[in-house]
Amino acid sequence: MNPDDDKTTPANTPLAPQASSDNTPAAQAAAANIIRAQIETIYTNPNEQPLASELQNVNPYERVHDAHPQPVMEQWQQYHSAWQTYYQKYYEGYYTHHLDKAKHSLGPDDAPLSTTREAVFTHQPQQSVDNEPLTKDEALFDLRQKLLSRVSESAKKVRKSRHFVPLTAAILVIIIFTFVQYNRIFISNVVAYVSPGSINPQNIVINPSTDVNVTSDPRLVIPKINVDVPVIYDVGNDYNSQMTAMEKGVAHFSIPGASSRPGQIGNTVIGGHSANDLFGGGNYKFIFAQLEKLEVGDSIYLNYQSKRYTYTITKKEVVEPNEVNKLIYPTTKPVLTLITCVPLGTALQRLLVTAEQVSPDPITSTATPTTNADPETAQIPGSRPTFIERLFGAE
Repeated sequence: MNPDDDKTTPANTPLAPQASSDNTPAAQAAAANIIRAQIETIYTNPNEQPLASELQNVNPYERVHDAHPQPVMEQWQQYHSAWQTYYQKYYEGYYTHHLDKAKHSLGPDDAPLSTTREAVFTHQPQQSVDNEPLTKDEALFDLRQKLLSRVSESAKKVRKSRHFVPLTAAILVIIIFTFVQYNRIFISNVVAYVSPGSINPQNIVINPSTDVNVTSDPRLVIPKINVDVPVIYDVGNDYNSQMTAMEKGVAHFSIPGASSRPGQIGNTVIGGHSANDLFGGGNYKFIFAQLEKLEVGDSIYLNYQSKRYTYTITKKEVVEPNEVNKLIYPTTKPVLTLITCVPLGTALQRLLVTAEQVSPDPITSTATPTTNADPETAQIPGSRPTFIERLFGAE
């Protein structure tokens, strides 16, 4: 028995409609026309419903749809303006909210913040949302930003200018010329604060009255300014001879009345460069750059013929280059005079540092041999001409 046979249908329950068995072409055409009419209502005014009689005679291949209306320009402008206004208000509220939180998180001593988006991203002086006036720090910050912006814009304009390359080249030429001509001034002032010698601290004399035997190499030692340099003797008093000797150390300047050597009664004169042209020869162009730091009472040492002679400074004096007579004066003691050019980096004047021998005992000193040179033709040695001056014939 079929289980479905036991099922009964309630009396008050209507039976489901049965599918129509009418499959004739006319019925199918009518059903298709109904579906087409329903689709047609989507593209037409829903208030204009086609008549049933019209649906029967509609040819599906001859239907004409109305053109879809396009938005006009004013509608597009309103559309975009609405969205721009929306995003502007959204981001203004977003940044203002977070800046307010950052401002409240700072202590009262911290620098205040501008609370508008424009003030943060454009560095323009804006007031806060509370209409508070700008503080002094904010005003200074805005001013600095404006100045930096203007300088940056001006620099870009200059770099793009057709005069930038020639102007830069001219400035470089001037800088190079200035350095070549005046390098001794720049370098000597730096060297004046740097120890120019290579003295060994073990060679510094502690007791000036002690008679010390040293090597036979003649040297000048000045502990205060850290100078330990060879002394060149038997040098002529003419300019070229002095300049050549100073390339190897400091030079003995011997003229009548001031021609003694260590251990002899009279004035022993020794000259050295405080500043000379960087492109000149020799390793002692700045050996006396610190000579002006010596004061009365400081000690100077000369090593000569395996003996050390100790001198104590008694006088400092600035003279003109032609005042050779300042080196010639009567004396009954062995005297040492150091000479160099001043002001530092120039050869305008000469600095004379005079010292008297204190060890060995001056009483044991010998007389100075006489010389036949003419002191009137001599001039206190100075510096060589600069590189630029030599290009134009200076000697």
